Amino acid sequence: MGRPTIFSQQLADIICIRIAEGESLREICRDDEMPERVTIYRWLQADPDFCNHYTRAREDQADTLADEIIAIADEQPEVIAVLDRHGALIEHKLDNAFLQWQKNRIDARKWTAMKLKPKKYGDRQILAGDSEAPLAVQNDAMDILAAVVKNLELKRQTANEE
Repeated sequence: MGRPTIFSQQLADIICIRIAEGESLREICRDDEMPERVTIYRWLQADPDFCNHYTRAREDQADTLADEIIAIADEQPEVIAVLDRHGALIEHKLDNAFLQWQKNRIDARKWTAMKLKPKKYGDRQILAGDSEAPLAVQNDAMDILAAVVKNLELKRQTANEE
């Protein structure tokens, strides 16, 4: 039997549940009983209900990734015993490669969560001016109208002087 290419609600639900639980679509599609990614992309275009369900699953995935970040950060780092040439313990030190790997895992999840749910996990940006250069709302339509009125007044003054 080959990979499924015909849409079924049961298969769509399984895909969305697995995504919400943190799996990537790439991982899901590696399973023999799952359709290929291009098939899922076609289903998303063809079925608005599946597209909505999938979008919600992606948003839920951001929350799952945030939970994983906490779990990774709470993991006990690996400790390496440093021994002298006679085998006597000198000290214990943290494994720097392990720490860098954990940092990369956290950063990847953080970036993905920020992209999937930017309002909740994205960096907040505040627009503010300072006392020397305050922010000003510019309304181009009002500026154009003011320029037209000024131009008309100048034309009227010129016509009155002639």
